Amino acid sequence: MSAPLPPAPAAAAQVFGDRLPLATRYVEHLATSGIERGLIGPREQERLWDRHVLNCAVLGEVVPDDANVVDVGSGAGLPGIPLALARPDLRIVLVEPLARRVEWLDEVLADLQLPISVERGRAEEKAVLRRWVGADVVTARAVGPLARLAGICLPLLRTGGAMLVLKGASASDEIGRDKAAVHALGGGDARIHTCGAGVVDPPSTVVEIPRIGVPRRNRRKERR
Repeated sequence: MSAPLPPAPAAAAQVFGDRLPLATRYVEHLATSGIERGLIGPREQERLWDRHVLNCAVLGEVVPDDANVVDVGSGAGLPGIPLALARPDLRIVLVEPLARRVEWLDEVLADLQLPISVERGRAEEKAVLRRWVGADVVTARAVGPLARLAGICLPLLRTGGAMLVLKGASASDEIGRDKAAVHALGGGDARIHTCGAGVVDPPSTVVEIPRIGVPRRNRRKERR
């Protein structure tokens, strides 16, 4: 017999409002087929709401209104799907390279009837860049170090847009370590946001890096 599905915490109603039933249905997908098909670890079932769904949804606190959002390396739809559930004003595309994950995402989105696009591919591929370049926001969670993420996320952004990356307690150390690399890739100074105080414990740590220019190597090409 499978373990009972985790109940929605009280804070979920605050975050999702009248979309709480959809958020609950999404958690059901994560807890069943998401685990069966290897998108979520079996030990995560009891922590799906706090560690995954709400942890991602509170990212909406720092996303501008009516933004075009690209979620890179989306996996099980994190943070893109919780963000869409909490912020229906956003236009979101999930970018994921693995076919089995894309198939699962398509099934879940069809069931939830959410107007989210799914793109199979890697964010750095030319075809993906052509389709989705000019985003207001690019999100990522547990994808890699900031320097690598900047190389993936910043080219998808319009100038003035921002990458918003969910990170852990070592975010400030990572910012210091990768600052020069991020600037070389056309990123501005990083800023740390603490999101979801009173909703998730601990609150989510979000690193914001704006796109302020083009990579230095591209500037050299332009001068030629």
